[in-house]
Amino acid sequence: MQSPDFAQFGATALEQKDLLFLFEHFPVPGTDAVEAARRVIEQPSTLESLLESRYVQDAMLDPASAWVDVSPKLYFNVMLRRALAGRRDSGERRTIHYLSNLLALFSNSERLHRVQAGEAQDYDYLVDLMFEAQNAGHERRFLVLSQIGNYALFLAGWCAPWIEHRRRYFNRPLGLDYYCNMSRSHFASAAKHELADTFGLKPVFAQLAVRFDYYRGGIERMASTALH
Repeated sequence: MQSPDFAQFGATALEQKDLLFLFEHFPVPGTDAVEAARRVIEQPSTLESLLESRYVQDAMLDPASAWVDVSPKLYFNVMLRRALAGRRDSGERRTIHYLSNLLALFSNSERLHRVQAGEAQDYDYLVDLMFEAQNAGHERRFLVLSQIGNYALFLAGWCAPWIEHRRRYFNRPLGLDYYCNMSRSHFASAAKHELADTFGLKPVFAQLAVRFDYYRGGIERMASTALH
């Protein structure tokens, strides 16, 4: 089975234009952005420090910097770190890379509603995905479990105000807790699937299940910054 598109969690997946952005705004005069971008990919710890740096966050938020010149993956990577302030271990850094890639994928509305890119079938409701998981084969089940966790997390984080608005003013029966519990439990189930080991996702899914509120809150805060 080919690695699914959501199974990316390394800084090396950043595009060349993203690396150039990091150094074009570097606060040290005379920095050769092209040469620095070429070399930093070989130094993961240095790249992590750049992604955490205040100058990169400021450049992203400066209207004059036109953050649209960078990929969505870099934007979400930097802004999510800003929303999740604090010291990090390798597990958290990996999870942040995973989430930034996921949010970049889900910025495409077609991908948001599909288990894999290029599929014809849309799934607008979690209950339909749950039915699909119950009737799926071994590999497909892993993909659907992952999509339920991912999709429910996106709704509970990025769309949290919308969910609460619908519940409060339109008497919708499903509040934020439903989406949180759905995501948390399906990340835990996906982490137990053997393909989670195959694609290196077991520790990521375990983090998302155990520290769900932490990451969900970070996504909500990031969304609030991005939308205002």
